[in-house]
Amino acid sequence: MSLIKSISGIRGTIGGAVGDGLTPLDIVKFTSAYATFIRKTTTKTSNVIVVGRDARISGEMVNDIVEGTLVGCGFDVVNIGMASTPTTEIAVVEEDACGGIIITASHNPKQWNALKLLNENGEFLNDAQGKEVLRLATNDEYKYANVERLGRVYTNTTYARHHINKILDLDLVDVNAIKKANFTVAVDAVNSIGGVIIPELLHKLGVENVIELYCAPTGNFGHTPEPVPENLTDISTLMKEGKADVGFVVDPDVDRLAIVMENGEFFVEEYTLVSIADYVLSRTPGPTVSNLSSSRALSDVTKDYNCSYSASAVGEVNVTTEMKRTGAVIGGEGNGGVIYPPAHYGRDALVGVALFLTHLAKSGKKVSELKAGYPQYSISKSKIELTPDIDVDAILDAIKKKYANEKITDIDGVKIDFKESWVHLRKSNTEPIIRIIAEAHTMEEAEELSSQIKNVIKSLS
Repeated sequence: MSLIKSISGIRGTIGGAVGDGLTPLDIVKFTSAYATFIRKTTTKTSNVIVVGRDARISGEMVNDIVEGTLVGCGFDVVNIGMASTPTTEIAVVEEDACGGIIITASHNPKQWNALKLLNENGEFLNDAQGKEVLRLATNDEYKYANVERLGRVYTNTTYARHHINKILDLDLVDVNAIKKANFTVAVDAVNSIGGVIIPELLHKLGVENVIELYCAPTGNFGHTPEPVPENLTDISTLMKEGKADVGFVVDPDVDRLAIVMENGEFFVEEYTLVSIADYVLSRTPGPTVSNLSSSRALSDVTKDYNCSYSASAVGEVNVTTEMKRTGAVIGGEGNGGVIYPPAHYGRDALVGVALFLTHLAKSGKKVSELKAGYPQYSISKSKIELTPDIDVDAILDAIKKKYANEKITDIDGVKIDFKESWVHLRKSNTEPIIRIIAEAHTMEEAEELSSQIKNVIKSLS
């Protein structure tokens, strides 16, 4: 059993001992700490917290505990039912709420669940805010409302439709172009909420031919839910048989989008953002942002439009902060997370689907032809296990000194930019490891760079 407490929320396996798995008592404790934090910091007078959940088997149980705890803390709850993460983020803003809790463990297997915590802007808590919630929980610094001040629960299950309508109203989404293209689209939604909302969006976009794989929101995931190639053999096989023009895959909470090309090969998650940014920049030039571990292809495409690119520390909240600072027109993360400000400041696979289909329709190309037109890179991801006697900070400092003649970025670990490649080293927040992400023009070159860095680290430790 595992319980991971981080600034972005509380994630754990269901069951086990208190403090070991995500038990009912742990859910009460961290929900109470979050409610206390919101009570102290919100500028809203609505007294409302929005709650949404994905289709996980444990979702209803966790939802009931979260609801009851928030009511006990004196908050009114607007429960939007089974909903995607971006839908819940939008609902927080529309309800003028004090915050929101998304009950989802994202791409983790079905035995996991989590509380993802939102502020009053429908965005994830930042580092300082997340740490304060953890401090309140550690010290049991929370109080509950007396009987006259208990909250109430309200149900509003209209937000999926509202989310879709919001996307249809975006200036850069062209329903007529998509309908005219007469696409056949395959969807793999891993038997979670994406299986409801993605096909509904596609039909509203004018796609008449939708092939559904694992679209029943039962929580019994049809495969390992992280949308990476090794988990997506069924949709790949379907695409190889020539049954669809494009395949879309989402994770259980629908904030990541992976694309499968018409030939069954993977577009690669990194290029979800790259391709959508290409379309957005062609219509509305401006700055772009991704995190330090995302592909250099976004920077290359941005420069082709004579626009500026900047990188943030890893984490959605860090990307959105940098996007606001720079006035970015598009941004996101290389895991298929697209953040488009005219919709909202959150990763949103639905926005990604609508913008990508518009781009594909207007280009007149096949998906593989679209991919071939972008700078070609490959990313290698590996790790080094840490022992208690390894001083990670000292190792990172030594790496910076060794490569001092290269471009160094140290806002999140250490990233070294070479002329034709880069490598990013960062300590994991959840495991005793150093993550090593390297990118080059070929996988062989990326893996060789990663091996070189590993050898340097071993020589220092």
